[in-house]
Amino acid sequence: MTMEHENDTKVRLRRTKSVTRAEEIQKAEMLARKSQPDKPCHRPRDSLFSWSSGFDNFTGFVNWGFLLLGIGGIRLLLENFIKYGIRVDPRQWVLFVGGKYVEGEEHPSILLIIYATVPVGLCLLIEKGLSVDIIAHEPGMVFHVVNLIVMVLMPMVVIHVKDSGFSLFVPVGAMYVCMLYAILFLKLWSYVQVNMWCRLSNRRKSTSQGRIRRQSLSYNNLQASNVKQNSVEVDDSTEADGLGTALVQYPDNLNLRDLYYFILAPTLCYELNFPRTQRIRKRFLIKRIVEVVVGCQVVMSLFQQWMVPSVKNSLVPFSNMDVAKASERMLKLAIPNHLVWLCFFYLLFHSFLNLLGELLHFADRNFYCDWWNADNIDTFWRTWNMPVHRWAVRHLYIPIIEMGYRKSTASITVFFISAFFHEYLVSVPLRTFKTWAFMGMMGQIPLSMLSKKVEKHWGARCGNITVWASLIIGQPLCIMMYYHDYVITHFGEILVEDYSVI
Repeated sequence: MTMEHENDTKVRLRRTKSVTRAEEIQKAEMLARKSQPDKPCHRPRDSLFSWSSGFDNFTGFVNWGFLLLGIGGIRLLLENFIKYGIRVDPRQWVLFVGGKYVEGEEHPSILLIIYATVPVGLCLLIEKGLSVDIIAHEPGMVFHVVNLIVMVLMPMVVIHVKDSGFSLFVPVGAMYVCMLYAILFLKLWSYVQVNMWCRLSNRRKSTSQGRIRRQSLSYNNLQASNVKQNSVEVDDSTEADGLGTALVQYPDNLNLRDLYYFILAPTLCYELNFPRTQRIRKRFLIKRIVEVVVGCQVVMSLFQQWMVPSVKNSLVPFSNMDVAKASERMLKLAIPNHLVWLCFFYLLFHSFLNLLGELLHFADRNFYCDWWNADNIDTFWRTWNMPVHRWAVRHLYIPIIEMGYRKSTASITVFFISAFFHEYLVSVPLRTFKTWAFMGMMGQIPLSMLSKKVEKHWGARCGNITVWASLIIGQPLCIMMYYHDYVITHFGEILVEDYSVI
């Protein structure tokens, strides 16, 4: 009786209707409604802009947005031509490339490029001395450090001594020379560090082999061991990659051909054996050459025609601290600056580096990732410039962690080095030693934390908007500050009005 009572008191659970059964019922109801004489035309549906609708095809809006941006760009272009006329001057491009002074006959940019071969040669000589134990390890590292420091300081000295009349193109040309020296610094750092790793590895191997206790051998055993050792040496010397090509071993890599291949290769990280392609794709190469030639003309023309007037127009409002007008000038400058920056990115990271890679048979073409989809600042800096990111991780971040420091310390060190070189690329050509670029880069650390919070609380889309906003607004603000400080430093506040005239 008790068991029967318990069974009676249990709640009977009904089976829910399956999805298939529910769909059948809805279909039957729809057929029943359609059979009515009122000719029904309605059914349960959500609006397309509702998330529950499942609609995601907004291609037309994307086309509309591009068309609207194109119309706005054409209007601004016409306004620029009507207001300022044609300002593109190819003669200024010669000054840009050679760094020739307005009233001089020297070309310091070309001279600095030629001098860049000196620290490269010294680096190779020091490495050769270290490989044959002519130079001890500690003095050799000191020589390398001095060589790298002198190399970085050389553009500072030359640009400061060889002063020129004011021209926006001379500082910009000097900026590219400083960029060349910064790249050489990173490349030679990698070259020295990788060779040091190989050298220390060889010494550890020789030390471990020397510690093996010698055993007494008969004549037959001695012959057998010699044959085995010779076969091992042959195997080591003919060690090959997957294509059957013999791999270069240290110190056979210490020659001018290997070093200058690395200097010209589109990478900052040195290896004894780079991945190579088998042939040069002619169509691909021609496309990249055309893109580089046309892209350089486009960037220079946009700089002369659009950016220079916008920068000069911003000088007086920024100097008078007129917040409203200065903000308007900054937003006006943001459009051409961002357009030039995007063109420069494509020109450098896709066209030019792929051109170098194709000519040099360099197979690793991962020069950038999808930084435009970055949800936070940290992701952006890890994806937009892969050669620098790879160098920073390999030669700074990981070695600092292996020394026992925390990841946060390693990250701050990486940002510090990056901030130094950003300031180096701006302050040295302008001969205006401020810290705006340095503080801007160090400010990426708290901005990264902020963007991660935005991504966490408001989603990935808001995080991506934060990244784009920092790029669009931050760069023109930095340009306005440096132009203002350049004029004040070299020409004084009295001539501010003169250098705001176009």
